[in-house]
Amino acid sequence: MSRAVYLVDGARTPFIKARGKPGPFTPVDLAVLCGRPLLMRQPFDADLIDLVVLGCVNVVADEMNPARVAALRLGLSDTVPAHTVQINCGSGMLAIDDAMRAVADGRAEIALAGGAEALSHSPLVLSSDAVQWFARLNGARTTGDRLKAISGLRPGYLKPVIGLERGLTDPITDLNMGQTAEKVGHLFGVTRREADEYAAESHRRLAAAQGDGTLEGEVVPMFSRRGDVFERDDGVRPDSTARTLGGLKPVFERPYGNVTAGNSSQITDGASWTLIASEEAVKRHGLQPLARIADVRWGALDPSIMGLGPVVAIAQLLKTHKLSLADIGLFEINEAFAAQVLACVRALADDKVGREVLGFDGAVGEIAADRLNVDGGAIALGHPVGTSGNRITLHLAHAMRKRGARFGIASQCVGGGQGGALLLEAA
Repeated sequence: MSRAVYLVDGARTPFIKARGKPGPFTPVDLAVLCGRPLLMRQPFDADLIDLVVLGCVNVVADEMNPARVAALRLGLSDTVPAHTVQINCGSGMLAIDDAMRAVADGRAEIALAGGAEALSHSPLVLSSDAVQWFARLNGARTTGDRLKAISGLRPGYLKPVIGLERGLTDPITDLNMGQTAEKVGHLFGVTRREADEYAAESHRRLAAAQGDGTLEGEVVPMFSRRGDVFERDDGVRPDSTARTLGGLKPVFERPYGNVTAGNSSQITDGASWTLIASEEAVKRHGLQPLARIADVRWGALDPSIMGLGPVVAIAQLLKTHKLSLADIGLFEINEAFAAQVLACVRALADDKVGREVLGFDGAVGEIAADRLNVDGGAIALGHPVGTSGNRITLHLAHAMRKRGARFGIASQCVGGGQGGALLLEAA
């Protein structure tokens, strides 16, 4: 890139579980509640922000282009361009990618890049047969035509489908995301016990991070219009063990599957923002960068094994920057499913995958457990789809600073058979 680009600050909301009904916040509400305290603590005026990019997958109909709506509600100048990006689970990271490249080539000095998702507001969708029936009824011009159309009503037409359920099913392979996790877990021999142990450890690590103040400065509280206060991720279950999780039944491949609600990411609402700045802006405003954004890479593969997307993207980063896995001090791999994360770790350590798929001389390398998702992940705190890529990047920057790591990689699998990976270097 032509200019050095820095992640100078960021914040995220607590991730709150969807509880079978629309939550208190829309995607833009979440973005605004997250962005206000972040902007208020900056030493520069918010009018100096040149660009706003927001990842959002399930856009609410009343908030088209939520990036622009959020920017205006945050009080940014109406002359600041804002656009929304969507690449499924990688949307929040794609926002950083867009902002980074705008800063690198001189189109912006300071950019606000984030992700916001309210999965509890996923719409209810009618079947195509029901839509056709409503169209016939709407097109009826005479009383006889209307009565004929009404007589064609079937009870099933009034039973909507949750949009999220449709969105989590790949239209090419007709596999839902949980089934793809079952497949990659099977390919790399991930057992049910291993998946449950990983999930329990995710809860333990997040609970520890909440308890020791690790997340202070990263998570900002939210207040609803009813006066409810949300201060921390509410899905964590620190008493989870492999034994208790082992009692849950498979969700996607009954009765013999290994993927359960307990070793999968939680359905949640949440937002995250990162502030991206040039080296000139850092010096001019006396900013203290969290990290330098070295690069972002995207890869693609068979949608039926989409969970291995991080393997392809991470390999690209390592090759491009002539790094080895041993050079990377910390990793954040989004925990869509425990089986999927463990399969990625095993694929990177597999000699055949390294040689025949990734173009290395052998295995890419090992990722030790104490370098991976060190403060828990989406299994414990949730996966608001458009937000997660942003959250893992922000948290990686904080974790690198705390542990003195020089390099870190944040990565996620992406529905549809893709993966993204972002390389951070200590500032």
